[in-house]
Amino acid sequence: MAWKITNSNKQKVDRFGITVDQVVLPNGEEKTFSYLDFAKGVCVLPITNDHEVVCLRQYRHAVNSWEWELPAGMIDSEGDSPLEVAKRELEEETGYVAEHWLELGSFYPSPGSTTEEIFLFAAAGLTATEQRLETSEQIELHYLQMEELKELVVKGDFKHGAGLAAILRYKFMTD
Repeated sequence: MAWKITNSNKQKVDRFGITVDQVVLPNGEEKTFSYLDFAKGVCVLPITNDHEVVCLRQYRHAVNSWEWELPAGMIDSEGDSPLEVAKRELEEETGYVAEHWLELGSFYPSPGSTTEEIFLFAAAGLTATEQRLETSEQIELHYLQMEELKELVVKGDFKHGAGLAAILRYKFMTD
């Protein structure tokens, strides 16, 4: 059963929307429920012709550290398809374009507190072009064998949620 919304207040703070709903639960209890309205996004697992994964080490201000990640980004325009955005993010963040794309589905990283949905892709047949970083992006490229990436995941050093989902989906779909 869906919750009945009796009042909804939406606010915009920078790139985030915040919704505060007054709801009535199926048991009749009234409650305030808030969540972030967050843009949809993409994440790409890029695999080179030598079967290496192009990984990023990226500075993340929110956690004040350099993080292992896969190329990813927000879908800024409603007219853009997830695949179009994935292609653009791969090229901008890594300097590669891909000939082959495999859709890996989507997932909700935190459906209890955000509306965010991330679309996952694997990319192969990579050709080097030019990396075009945004001014706020600090990114180092690393080329890892899948076994090296697995070690980072197992040790807990690779914490990028969308990247973890992409790796998992890829492994389950191709094994």
